[in-house]
Amino acid sequence: MTGKLAEFSLRRVVERLSEQIGFDFQVVVLPISVAALMQVDWVARKLTLGERADRVILPGWCQGDLGTLVDHFAVPFERGPKDLHNLPDYFGQSASAPDLSRYDIEILAEINHAPRLADAEILRLARAMTADGADVIDLGCVPGESWARAGEVTRELRNEGCRVSIDSFERREVEAAVAAGAELVLSCNSTNVDWVGGLGAEVVAIPDEPNDLDSLEPTIEQLTARGTRFRIDPILEPIGHGFARSLERFFIARRRWPQLDILMGVGNLTELTEVDSAGINTLIAGVCQELRIKSVLTTQVINWARSSVRELDLARRLMSHAVSQSVLPKHVDPRLVMLRDPKLVEMTADELEQIAGRITDPNYRVVVQDDKIHLFNRDGHWSGCDPFELIRQASAASTAKRPLDPLHTFYLGYELCKAATALALHKQYTQDEPLQWGFLTVPERSHVARHGPDASP
Repeated sequence: MTGKLAEFSLRRVVERLSEQIGFDFQVVVLPISVAALMQVDWVARKLTLGERADRVILPGWCQGDLGTLVDHFAVPFERGPKDLHNLPDYFGQSASAPDLSRYDIEILAEINHAPRLADAEILRLARAMTADGADVIDLGCVPGESWARAGEVTRELRNEGCRVSIDSFERREVEAAVAAGAELVLSCNSTNVDWVGGLGAEVVAIPDEPNDLDSLEPTIEQLTARGTRFRIDPILEPIGHGFARSLERFFIARRRWPQLDILMGVGNLTELTEVDSAGINTLIAGVCQELRIKSVLTTQVINWARSSVRELDLARRLMSHAVSQSVLPKHVDPRLVMLRDPKLVEMTADELEQIAGRITDPNYRVVVQDDKIHLFNRDGHWSGCDPFELIRQASAASTAKRPLDPLHTFYLGYELCKAATALALHKQYTQDEPLQWGFLTVPERSHVARHGPDASP
């Protein structure tokens, strides 16, 4: 049983389960958008069981006494998981991983101020961006400066196997780069369409003024008449400087020119908004997927946006899957969840007390639960939010039996530091395992793996 928003996703999950396990099923969709808002009394009034059911599974959020439904329908009712994607676990099955190999958004990764960088640095950045998922390396030139080596650097990148675009309005730079193999020129408007449209490369057409979309029309007409390949960029503006209106231009452009390819430059958002860039990149990828914007230009200069290429690569795959399968971009790929974790699994207070009470060895266990850090071994159970106080209490209790040696002290300090970080950010903490930071997670060897089971503190 579910609400209207979750019907499609629920059917897909249950269909797979029915094939794996072997059961007949009926998905009943009640007249409510969000299944989490269901109440037992409301379900009793709205539910009609068309066929004889052996078992009825409600969303885990459904409130009320299920005995009411059992008495009313004479059928067993039960609460399933709170998230439908946990149904495979509920049925003892593992969910199959979605296919995220497909995407249709091209990533252009700009090397900013390329003329001011050494060739070796440009090649290093290009290799790193390509490894992170960039399809095209964009050479960002410096307005007002002339770059004599535009052609040579383009040729070096092409020899590395990179696809290259040139971001400049300076004619000599653009002509040299195109002659050396650059396939795309950023950008073109009424000031340079007379010569850039005849170079044989694809161009990005932009308005003469960002807020004047009509000024793009003559450039489109000239490029079309000359047979020049092009895509358009209505230009995304920073927040506080016309962002909402500029986003609207992309919607207008898609309606006005439904057949044209569109590029969106996202750096004005990620570089100029002081927030971790993954959320912005993911949201923009969703907008691009729905508007059929097939290319994005990104930069990763400022520290909070330094992994933008990788973020966009993951986001374009996630959004392609979500839009093509008509599913929410949720519980598909957790690698873009970095600050907090997709799921927290905690034992109950009773379970924790039972475990702590059964410990008969001196080895320390660290658990984060109920907004506290718990540290315990055979000598005691201490809890609180201050790792220094916990280690002081544990040290005082164990000094007579087994003084803490430097290795054990360092180990506990390291684990308690992770536990404190998890507590502050509401992340999952598991002793001897790294905290999860999405695709930025750094694997670590556990203390036991480093020193053997007998060395576990």
